[in-house]
Parts: sequence; C-alpha cells; structure tokens
Amino acid sequence: MSRYSGFANKPAGSSPGTVVYVGEDRVEPVTISFIRYNQSGADAPRVVAPADVVPPVQGDGIAWYTIDGVHDAGILSAIGERFGLHGLVIEDIANTNQRPKIEEFEQHLFIAMKMITFDEEAKELVAEHVSLIVGEGYVLAFLENEGDVFEPVRQRIASGKGRIRKMKSDYLAYALMDAIVDNYFAVLEDLGDQIDDVEEEVVESPTVQTLRTVHRLKRELIFLRRSVWPMREVVNTILRDESELVREETRIFLRDLYDHSIHVIDTVETLRDIVAGMLDVYLSSVSNKLNQVMKVLTVMSSIFIPLTFVAGVYGMNFKYMPELEMSYGYPAVMIGMLVVALGLLAMFRRKEWL
Repeated sequence: MSRYSGFANKPAGSSPGTVVYVGEDRVEPVTISFIRYNQSGADAPRVVAPADVVPPVQGDGIAWYTIDGVHDAGILSAIGERFGLHGLVIEDIANTNQRPKIEEFEQHLFIAMKMITFDEEAKELVAEHVSLIVGEGYVLAFLENEGDVFEPVRQRIASGKGRIRKMKSDYLAYALMDAIVDNYFAVLEDLGDQIDDVEEEVVESPTVQTLRTVHRLKRELIFLRRSVWPMREVVNTILRDESELVREETRIFLRDLYDHSIHVIDTVETLRDIVAGMLDVYLSSVSNKLNQVMKVLTVMSSIFIPLTFVAGVYGMNFKYMPELEMSYGYPAVMIGMLVVALGLLAMFRRKEWL
C-alpha cells in the first residue's frame, strides 16, 4: 500500500466493528506501561499485564496507560470491553491508516492522531498511529510502536512541575497532543534544513540527483500535510463541542494548541511552495546552463565560418589563381584570417556576448 494514499486493506465484506489489524506485520509482544498520579504525588512508571488495564476507582488519582502495539486484536478487544469502548473505536485503533479524527461518547472521548518522526537512515518521514481514550480519571494511549515523544510529559508528572498533577485527565490528553504537535516543529525544522541545502544546490550546480532530492522532499511534504492537516479539525472540534470531559480551565490550553496546529499547517504550505518553486528554478538553471554552452559553441562557429570560407577558396585547384604564385601569399592569408578572428572576438566582447 502506498504511504501517500492511506487506503486500508481491511478484508472486503467485514462487518462494522470487526477488529482487524491494518499495518506492518509485527510479532513482538504488546507492552503496557502504567502511571498513576494525583496532586500530592506520582507513582513510578511500571509495566503491567493486559489483564491489569482496568478503569480506575473514582477519587484514586489519574491513571495513564500506554499500550505499545495495536497488532494484537485480542488485547484490544479485552481492554475495550473493560472500558466500554464501542466496537468501531477498537476497529479504528487497530487501523493504523486511520485519518486523524475525534469522536465523542457518553463516557469518553476517542482521539486519533499521527505522530511524525524523521528516519535519518531511510531519509523519510515515518507516521505512527496514536489513539487516545480520554475518560473521567484515566487516559489510554495506544501506540503503533514502542518509543514516543511523551517523555517530557512523564518527567513533568514525576517532578511535579507545572500544573499537570493539579489538573484532570483532559489536561493530560492535552499535554500528550501538545507533545505530538511540538514534535511536528522539530520535523519541519529538519525538512527546512534539507530544503535550504537543496535550494542552494539548485541555483549553483543542479544535477539529476538534485532533481530526485526535490521530488523526494515534495513527496515528504505531501505525506506530512496529509498527516497533520486534520489535527486542526480535531482540536477545533474539542473546543466547539461542549463535552463534560473537557473542563473550562483546559480549553484555554486547547486554544493555544489550535494556534500551534495552524502554525504547523502554514509552515507546511510555505515549504511546499518553496519546493514547488525549486522545480522551476531547476529547469531554469538547466536551461541557462544549456544556453551558456550553446552561446560558446555559437561564438566558436561564428569565428570559424569566415576562416573556413577563406580556406575553402584557396583550397580550390584552379590553374590560374594569382595569389598562389605570390611569395607572400601564404603569410598574407594567415594574417588576414587572424585579423578576421580577432575582429569577431572584439565585436562579441563589445556586445557582451562573451
């Protein structure tokens, strides 16, 4: 499946709510980490078994479960049953090609996003499917792979800095979304540095490899745009809907997150325009280089055309050619040809053709 199309390969004819993992084949076990905290303190993160992922007791702080791996349909279905998740929600969690979106239910919110990272080895962007279930007193974070951008959030919980311990689960969900959006800026910075390097190369010495790099950057920006553009609607929907799970004190932070998402989209569009312009610059540079070569060849041809004419005239084998009998005929012709060549060069320089 193309990483740009995003079409799922769920078996045709499956009934709605059928949990089928859609993504790269994986065999590693699902890892679940757990953090519990409240205003007075926080437990150290620990790994728990799938059977231990249960709704928290009311008044027992905020529970944050991070499920690394969505390829085990059995575990997803079991967790969904304990938390009362709709079958379509579990289906979307297992579908790694799911477009970012938000759905509101009576007891929880379902938020799907894309966490973007840059693979230095493959020189391409990688999108990881992230799903959040936000309920009263808990947040479930489903990740496609191990490793995430949530470590700063964990550190803030452990250190007690900021307001995260004083707030509810909606603020934790905001903090996780904010971490993902902040990582978009880091990815855009990497792409911006690459674009700056290629832009200089396009102007100075474009090659076929330069053209390939420009097309690669164009594809990566299309892929990034498709992943981050819906994030604006996700945040806007949270702000617009009057869900009881999102408190008023959290909405001001969500408005700031909305501004950040708009900034990301504007930056992506700017970079797309720059890359599109680089294609025009590349064609202009190649055309200009070709024109320079053709100009040199034309000048050389223009110089040698009259010299060839003179040489052709005196190369004819007529019996009566007076100049052939002159003792100074050869040097006179050579000097004349040199004068013609120098005169043409002087004229070309005066017209700034050279």
